Amino acid sequence: MAESGIRAEVIPRHIAVIMDGNGRWAEQRGLARTQGHQAGVESVRATVRAARELGVAWLTLFAFSSENWNRPKAEVDTLMQLPEAYFETELADAIENGVRIRTIGRRDSLPASVVRTLDEAVRRTRDNTGMNLVFALSYGGRGEIVDAARRLLRDHELGKVDAEALDEKSFAAYLDDPELPDVDLLIRTGSELRVSNFLLWQIAYAEIHVTDVLWPDFGRRQLEDAIRDFQSRERRYGLTSAQVRAGAGERS
Repeated sequence: MAESGIRAEVIPRHIAVIMDGNGRWAEQRGLARTQGHQAGVESVRATVRAARELGVAWLTLFAFSSENWNRPKAEVDTLMQLPEAYFETELADAIENGVRIRTIGRRDSLPASVVRTLDEAVRRTRDNTGMNLVFALSYGGRGEIVDAARRLLRDHELGKVDAEALDEKSFAAYLDDPELPDVDLLIRTGSELRVSNFLLWQIAYAEIHVTDVLWPDFGRRQLEDAIRDFQSRERRYGLTSAQVRAGAGERS
């Protein structure tokens, strides 16, 4: 990685991406918004492969938000076809390279065909030990926290949870994927300066990288730019710079 200027020992463990700009990319070219989403699938392929090759352990992609259901039906229908199109060509590659597919979000809102596609990808890669590739579908950060609270309350009613002993770690066990680690680097394409209800619990101390590049134009070079930006930051977690330099800010 020396030629890229990326330090292999400081690769972010968990990168999350808000893939924004498909519609604008299409409109700039006089195309239908649906064609922008289809073009965005190629960027997913390129980014997943680059992240795996760079040694990223977790990559979470914001594929479809809970708010996206309010978009025009034709656009939603196209978006719902993309998981099947992606896995039709990429599942074999994921299996070959040890990538484990995972999903978060409200699955009961998804069409049955999408759920079947996701379940098949999850099942066939569940024993893989390489990069974890997480698709956030019908997902919203507030909804995830509310759903976690519901699960927690049910366990409390059954006497499985001591309210006085509840802390952040035990609450996180009720999130959509309890194994999902905190985000180190949050990337947003398309220049917008907001987190859009994405991984609100997990991005508490994430470094945020925003690029003007629209998602269909995002690839390995832009991912490397974001990682270099991440590696230039001082992560203090509420401490002072002096404390960090003394080693007090080290986190597992």
